[in-house]
Amino acid sequence: MTVVVFGASGQIGHFLLPRLRARGEPVIAVSREPHADSEGVRWVRGGLPDAVPTLSAVSAIVSYGPLQPFARWLAAAAPTGSPCVVATSSMSAQSKAASEVPAEREIARQLQQGEAELVAACEVLGCAWTVLRPTLIYGAGSDKSLTPLARRAMRTRAFPRPIGGGLRQPVHADDIALATLAAIDRPADRVLMLGGGERLTAGDMFARVQRSLPMATLPLPVPTWLLRLVRHAVPRLRGPLARLDADLVADNSELERLLDVHPRPFRPDARCWEPG
Repeated sequence: MTVVVFGASGQIGHFLLPRLRARGEPVIAVSREPHADSEGVRWVRGGLPDAVPTLSAVSAIVSYGPLQPFARWLAAAAPTGSPCVVATSSMSAQSKAASEVPAEREIARQLQQGEAELVAACEVLGCAWTVLRPTLIYGAGSDKSLTPLARRAMRTRAFPRPIGGGLRQPVHADDIALATLAAIDRPADRVLMLGGGERLTAGDMFARVQRSLPMATLPLPVPTWLLRLVRHAVPRLRGPLARLDADLVADNSELERLLDVHPRPFRPDARCWEPG
């Protein structure tokens, strides 16, 4: 089985490539930047949707990048042999759909449209498919959510701790890689939510991140009145701060039933915040 991976240099690809090599499956990794080939992995330069070189017959195609460009490339390339397709979307397709911030509602709309376009392309091509909707991703030191908080705290020796009662369900990037392998082996032909193996409040999540750091940092509780002030003063933070008391969780029941994947609980350590 030869597997094509778009986004192989990202945080999920960081864990997927070694797992594919361990299975003895040749990998064609597509990236906008040049990379040196390694055992079992051939890198090719390309960008979605219309700058991807012609690929030889493959058994599976994985995409960890934007859904719409991938769906449009897939429809136009029409790869032979009806390869299995696995792609990641985001739980933002649900959690941001009713956001008070127009830009976030647009993100949700684009994600939903990308999912629909990908499903339509797969059905036309006769490809089995699975779309994974992960929650907040961590584990490879390259996410845009928890890693920046952890690194800033290590630089400043202080950790701001917003008070939030909404539930969170962080998912390790390696668990998404495991779900990808399972979906290659037994495609679900549906969109599957993918959250971590534990639900905890936003405040507890931040506390665990702080405890995982390799040095002591001063906890700085952020009061509600200050959060309200920042929410109105800094437009780009309006959405995230508004969701501190909202539950952003996933129902893993279909993931577990169809793919037999059981994500780990949220137990971060210092390696989670190191560059990959």
